[in-house]
Formats: sequence, structure tokens, C-alpha cells
Amino acid sequence: MSKRIVVTGASRGIGNETSKKLAEMGHEVLVISRSKKLLNQLKEEYPNNIVPLSLDITNSSAGETIVQYLHKNDQKIDGLIHNAGVLINKPFIEQTRADWQKQFEVNLMAPALLTKDLHGFFNKDSHIVTISSMGGYQGSSKFPGLSVYSATKGGLSILTECIATEFSDKKISCNSLCLGAVQTEMLEQAFPGIEAPVEPEEIADFISEFVLSGHKFYNGQILPVTLGDPG
Repeated sequence: MSKRIVVTGASRGIGNETSKKLAEMGHEVLVISRSKKLLNQLKEEYPNNIVPLSLDITNSSAGETIVQYLHKNDQKIDGLIHNAGVLINKPFIEQTRADWQKQFEVNLMAPALLTKDLHGFFNKDSHIVTISSMGGYQGSSKFPGLSVYSATKGGLSILTECIATEFSDKKISCNSLCLGAVQTEMLEQAFPGIEAPVEPEEIADFISEFVLSGHKFYNGQILPVTLGDPG
């Protein structure tokens, strides 16, 4: 049965590949990103399965824009993948207030507020998946320059547990995938020359299957998805 899934950060990397995978599987994907051009490219590739919504998830009206689309088309959603993220690689003592604010707004506040805004549009047995990081996984190896990023991702994981508890009576599940290193543009920009053990297409296969069926086995869980340090 076809599902309707919302994916943030869908213009590049993991979000882009996950959106493609879900579309190839026959599901309708509402793809979210600031880049209208890149989202339209996805639409051209999968015209029957991709719905592009160009917006900035940190904008206070972001959730309202998605809600208006769903309400206008009398639609609900079966899954939400909070994939959008930003990483600023900088020593802790050099991280500015603006660096903190940007990473917290994208990595933690936006997922929280979007989930809040969309809560009335989830079908029964829907699945919210937050894409966290091993940097935010308690007890994992930590790396210089990622203090703020890791803090936001750790917060996202805890938020996942809280949402799962609060939405349990609505039959909406919420789980967090803490990814190791994946060979994305964001990773390359933060760590030039790094060679990650996993390609975006590979992790997209896993995430796609997980958002569709992982909630049958997990709820409120923070799950490491890694091959070990640094991945």
C-alpha cells in the first residue's frame, strides 16, 4: 500500500537519496528544502511520486506551509523523516553564539516545532524518524570540533524519546537513527578528504525501509547505525 512520507533536507545527500528510494518504491514523498531548483529536479525524475515544497524549516511559518498543503489537498501523512541538518566544525572555544543558534535551530528546534505543527495530520500507525548522529549517542567516541553539533544531535535523540511517550496514545511511533559517517557533501565540507565507509545510497535503503516498517518493532528508541569509529 502506498504511503505518504515527508522528508526534510531532501535536496542533497541522505535526504535526496532516501526520497528517491521511497519514490521508486511507489510512495508519495513530500520533499522539503530551501532549494526550489534541486527539488524540481527530483520532481522531474519522479513526476508521479514527488511533491516539492520549497521552504526554510527554521522559519516560523514552515509548519503552517506544510499544513496548508495537506489541508488543501485533504491529505494526511504516514511518515516524517527529520533529516535536515547543519554541521559547523570548529573548536568549542571558537564556536560563536551564531554557530550555536544555527545548529540548534536546524538540528533540534525545527524538528520539534514541525512535529508539533503536523501532529494532527498523522495517520494511525505513523512513524516519525529523527536522523541523529553517533556524535550525539551517549558513550560513543567524540571528535574535536563537533561539540555543538553533537549536543544538538543528542538533544534530538532525547526529544525522540519524549515524543514517543507523548504520542503513544495516538498510535504514532517515534525513533531516532544515530548514523555513523556517511559520504555526503556535508561531511566532506566539514572534514575535507575524509573517506566514510557508507555511501548515501546505501544508508537511504536502510532509512526507507525503517520509516515504513521499523515502528512495528521499535518505539522511543535511540538506535546506533554505525560500522565503528569514525563511522
